[in-house]
Amino acid sequence: MLEKEKLSFEITDTAKKKVIIFVAVGLFLLLFGILGLSQKWSVFDPASAPHDAHHDVHATEESTHDVAHHDHHPAEADAHGEIHHDNAGHADGHEFSFWKRIKVSLWHNNIFFFGISIIGVFLLCVMRAFWGGWYVSFIRVLESFGYYLPVAAVVTLVVFVFAGHDIFHWLHHDLYDVNSPEYDPIIDGKGVYFFAPLHNGSFPLFFYLRLLVFFGGWIFIFFKIRKLSLQEDLNGGDAYYKKMLRYSAGFLVFFAVSSSMSAWDWILSIDTHWFSTMFGWYVFASMMVTGISAVAFTVVKLKEAGYLKLVNSEHLHDLGKLMFAFSIFWTYIWFSQFILYWYANIPEEIVWFADRLLYNEGRYAPIFFLNLLINFFFPFLFLMTRNAKRQSILIKVAACGIMIGHWLDFYLMMYPGVIQEHGGLNLGSLFVELGIFLMFLGVFIMAIMKGLSKAPMIAKNHPMLEESINHHT
Repeated sequence: MLEKEKLSFEITDTAKKKVIIFVAVGLFLLLFGILGLSQKWSVFDPASAPHDAHHDVHATEESTHDVAHHDHHPAEADAHGEIHHDNAGHADGHEFSFWKRIKVSLWHNNIFFFGISIIGVFLLCVMRAFWGGWYVSFIRVLESFGYYLPVAAVVTLVVFVFAGHDIFHWLHHDLYDVNSPEYDPIIDGKGVYFFAPLHNGSFPLFFYLRLLVFFGGWIFIFFKIRKLSLQEDLNGGDAYYKKMLRYSAGFLVFFAVSSSMSAWDWILSIDTHWFSTMFGWYVFASMMVTGISAVAFTVVKLKEAGYLKLVNSEHLHDLGKLMFAFSIFWTYIWFSQFILYWYANIPEEIVWFADRLLYNEGRYAPIFFLNLLINFFFPFLFLMTRNAKRQSILIKVAACGIMIGHWLDFYLMMYPGVIQEHGGLNLGSLFVELGIFLMFLGVFIMAIMKGLSKAPMIAKNHPMLEESINHHT
């Protein structure tokens, strides 16, 4: 059986051309989107279109009504005021810079692909730490995902240094000056988490330290496990496996803390006034189901290309079950945050959802409901049957749908807090964000192919290989 297997992955010229095409098309779409936004083509961004007199009068009437409404309901006025206070820091009325859209799109796509990468490593460590065996037939796929982590670390650091001031409102120094009209006591109260041990509004040392420690820990443990895995493949024996067990267990403990804190740092802090005790779990659930879907899609594509012949319908069935299960888990967390917060109607908790449903001219409401449709109803109905989880073509369709859905999920987490009413479904957004997505996708695919090409496709000396070959559900 092993003799018929393609034991080494080769990066073919065709594969390289496809990656180049992804990046080239992405760059073209990005440049075309920049041209449309910079020229303020109304079809690209309706928010930049000229307003007629009737609209201006209507807007003035609405503004007057809002002021009266806020005076009448002080609690709601405070919550609404917080939102528009943040908006003032992010955008200056209708004079919106299209560069801000590009900056948040870079951050969005990098965090999205980072999530897929780190979940590949997480699954690898979970399987090892809990003596899993069924995954060994495609263990190299999980290991290859970790090769994007160094890329993600560099991009995260660079984008934060050069674009963080536009993405993260809490970096504005005047928010911490009690003598400034922009002083924000809520953000000032959270300043220690970003700037300690320095004073609020200075250099965010604690933030940078966490970023470097998190990426440093993830990358170090991944490459240590990868090195031991290759040594095990060459020399055999149980010693390497036992060492990997210890590193895997250490990674899981480290990841339990770092995954939540990184979600607070890189996503939650965009909406600095809002807080959620469920947000770390929410981001983890979204990353988890996206990562599993990416693994399943990659496994199927490799099998179709003549690799991973040890993978059969039983393995696909288990991957399909994981996709199904974590789609339900994500929905549970979504329900816990949205429905319960909305029902309680506490201003400091509901403000995040109001930004995505009621404010910002309602631009995000269609995406909000589309998010739930794609990420819950689609996988729930599509993967419900046993047969759907065992067919390669159905696994690919489900995986693509889930990945697209959670790309939108991360979009909703970031864009409303940065670009407010200038986001949503319009051509400017489509060209810029699709272009940047394709560029990141090309880089991510190349990182995976580099990882796959550096080791045999079958971990021949893995002690659980026989269990994976005979896996049956």
